[in-house]
Amino acid sequence: MSRLLVRRGAQVRALEFTGTPLVSEVLQGANLAPAQPCGGRGTCGKCAVRLSGAVSAPNAAEERAGQRLSCQARLLGDAEVELPEARAQEIEVAGIARPLHLAPLAGRYGAAVDIGTTTLALRLYDLHSGAALGQASCWNPQGTVAADVMGRIGAALDGKGALLQAQVRGAIDELLRTACSGVCRPEEVETLVLAGNTTMLYLWSGRDPVSLSAAPFAADCLFGQTVEAQGRSAVLPPCMNAFVGADITCAVLASGLAESDRVAVLCDIGTNGEIALWKGGELLVTSTAAGPAFEGAGISCGCGSVPGAVDRVWLENGRIAARTIGGQAAVGVCGSGLIDAVAAYLQTGDIDETGATEEDTLPLRDGVALLPKDVRAVQLAKAAIAAGLETLLRSANLAPEDVDDLYIAGGFGSHLHIPSAVAIGLLPAALAAKARAIGNASLEGASRLLLSREEGEKARDIAARSRHVALGGNPMFNERYIENMMFESSDCD
Repeated sequence: MSRLLVRRGAQVRALEFTGTPLVSEVLQGANLAPAQPCGGRGTCGKCAVRLSGAVSAPNAAEERAGQRLSCQARLLGDAEVELPEARAQEIEVAGIARPLHLAPLAGRYGAAVDIGTTTLALRLYDLHSGAALGQASCWNPQGTVAADVMGRIGAALDGKGALLQAQVRGAIDELLRTACSGVCRPEEVETLVLAGNTTMLYLWSGRDPVSLSAAPFAADCLFGQTVEAQGRSAVLPPCMNAFVGADITCAVLASGLAESDRVAVLCDIGTNGEIALWKGGELLVTSTAAGPAFEGAGISCGCGSVPGAVDRVWLENGRIAARTIGGQAAVGVCGSGLIDAVAAYLQTGDIDETGATEEDTLPLRDGVALLPKDVRAVQLAKAAIAAGLETLLRSANLAPEDVDDLYIAGGFGSHLHIPSAVAIGLLPAALAAKARAIGNASLEGASRLLLSREEGEKARDIAARSRHVALGGNPMFNERYIENMMFESSDCD
């Protein structure tokens, strides 16, 4: 038995292992691994660590990166690893609150949970009064295995399903302990409502995701059930499709759009771009793989919404100006800052409409800069979202001008600067004045299910009404995707 000594700031922990595992594999078992947006291929450099002791020699990927990578380095015996200190993050927990009839699920205390691909958020409630008692959030530790759902599905099929399940359940337990602090004992929380996309619910429940891994991508379970797990009653709301999950069911519920006679669109712009369109009692839904760029992952200087993250970029007297969270020195750029930065450099002409740049770097501040590959990542992500939205609208014989309301859900959407989104072509200009950020609508919808049994019937009706518009192999989507690869250049306030 060998030992890996793990140092993070003043904290020291010893982990035992056998054989010659990757450093990341040992760290994952203790929920200590850095994120691996590239899925462990050694290309993103985000899992860099300081390493000493009995370890493998740097391989080609590490030599290119100029540093030791936990996803590439193998432990050959006793060793020591130093991890970067974890930064506090700002994860969207708030949502819109609409009146509801209090008719809660069983128990004195309950919790609503949003299992996002990138982040987890939990809100604790007194079920007798309906009062919110506490909340907590964290990054989804499954990101240490893969950044997106397809990567995690592949990892589960390769034998890492139990690890992925343990990671998300362990993180939820930790969030419960945090939210319950000074309020109640975690064991007193009898009921959970777990909203998440279909893949996240598969991984939480330990289901084999093979049906999600290949065409025709037909989920063999769309949930809408209550199970006993983690010592509690756990409600898994209904999903609409293999890639339009319970998080969107809950977001539609929270927005109230399906209770209106207006034409409305809901967009959750994140790693998985999910879009819902309500028109005349019909709900059309679709999803498109935007990738993790909008969450700051896969970007050379990308980061989450941590202190020091560049979250706003603009032109001031013809020069690039940038703001960071907390006013601290820049440590990277998060999703909202990334969109602003591309929009600003489109204005200066340093990025042309094809996405080409003449410079090797596009500076923001304090040494943080975009690379041409970062611009390309934004191009791919925004093309996927824009083409998905346009395809859904055309499927309903609608133009953007016909939409009355645009709801933008999720943490990224809450901080998105709409003029920048329009400037790069992420959103149609005709929808700019109709856009409304509704925060973590998935968590808000899960909360409504926890607090009112009547909302459960509404959620089932929403899922039953939905009609999925497939984008894979869709000629309209393919055409719009190619056209949306171009950047639209316009003024950005």
